[in-house]
Amino acid sequence: MSPPADLAPVAPRSALADTVLDRLTTVYPAAADPEHAAGAAAYMRNIAPFLGMSTPRRRMLSKEVLAGTGRPDEQDCTAIALRCWELPEREYQYFAADYLRRHVARCSSGFVPVLRHLVDTVPWWDTVDLLAAHVAGPLVSADPGLAVVMDRWIEDDSIWVARTALLHQLRYKERTDAGRLFRYCLLRADHPDFFLRKAIGWSLREYAKTDPEAVRGFVDGARDRLSPLSVREALKNIG
Repeated sequence: MSPPADLAPVAPRSALADTVLDRLTTVYPAAADPEHAAGAAAYMRNIAPFLGMSTPRRRMLSKEVLAGTGRPDEQDCTAIALRCWELPEREYQYFAADYLRRHVARCSSGFVPVLRHLVDTVPWWDTVDLLAAHVAGPLVSADPGLAVVMDRWIEDDSIWVARTALLHQLRYKERTDAGRLFRYCLLRADHPDFFLRKAIGWSLREYAKTDPEAVRGFVDGARDRLSPLSVREALKNIG
């Protein structure tokens, strides 16, 4: 179940976040391109407004924003992420997701409630997938006890929280807990949502790069439960 709205995490005090957000909300808007913004918003099904800038341009500006700011601690990461998520334009959330990806090693299991909030606030694949593979995944890898959190998330009412659980092992390769991966796929195999079915196939396709026979065997045994989309995606590279 999703947590009640009144339990949403609150951004802590952070001098680093003050500096970063002051710079960010000056530098990013100065580079806005309304025409590009309209196209980006349409492509993303108008999930949020955009400032309008290419990814290379945005990341170059992000380096300017972060110049000389030093390494954050978990409180700084929390403050920056939550404050970026409060801003309307999607590029601010991309900045926060990139920042967390870079500094996830500074975060502990205590960051999980914040991650849960980010995943399920203005959710769409563009932020959720990055948070799943590059924030949830490393957090669970650093603290294997968090796997039980993923066990809860896979059954969450939110498709985005469940998708995060499905994709959190995406970069694990030989460290993948195949039993957990296959169990997750079966738990959500009957769900009609495109994004969950796609995530099942994607997670299996990625693991197939490490153990194609295991994936082929799983799909063969579960073909009557998996959607055609999931099967097609899972076997795309291995036949």
